[in-house]
Amino acid sequence: MEDLVSLLGLFVVALVAATLLPAQSEVALAGLLAAGDQPVVAPVIMATAGNVVGSTLNWLLGRGIEQFRNRRWFPVSERALQRAIGWYGRWGRWSLLLSWVPVVGDPLTLAAGVLREPFWSFLALVTVAKAGRYMVVTAATLGVL
Repeated sequence: MEDLVSLLGLFVVALVAATLLPAQSEVALAGLLAAGDQPVVAPVIMATAGNVVGSTLNWLLGRGIEQFRNRRWFPVSERALQRAIGWYGRWGRWSLLLSWVPVVGDPLTLAAGVLREPFWSFLALVTVAKAGRYMVVTAATLGVL
């Protein structure tokens, strides 16, 4: 039961980390892996799933909130959003492979929603990016890198 609670906690931290709220899912994953209480695959899957769900919330937010982007409470600064839209305009959907990058990645997923990226291509590219990051974190934590 404790393992399940740890995995669900990791899922939640990873979800929050992918939104525009601050959180450190890499630290949570590394800590869980270092504890060595469970197979390596389960934490990687849970972190990836949580992070992808959080990015999907950003995409959904972008689909519906763009009309409010000049409001003071808008969750992304105009500068960050313009930078993400610029990346997206230059590299298209392939820029979503950078969705794992701190500071830039979250606005990219929001920009994908604003710019109406189809959900299935969004989901595929973001999943590859997020899973790749967590596999690198796992390899580094376990001393493979």
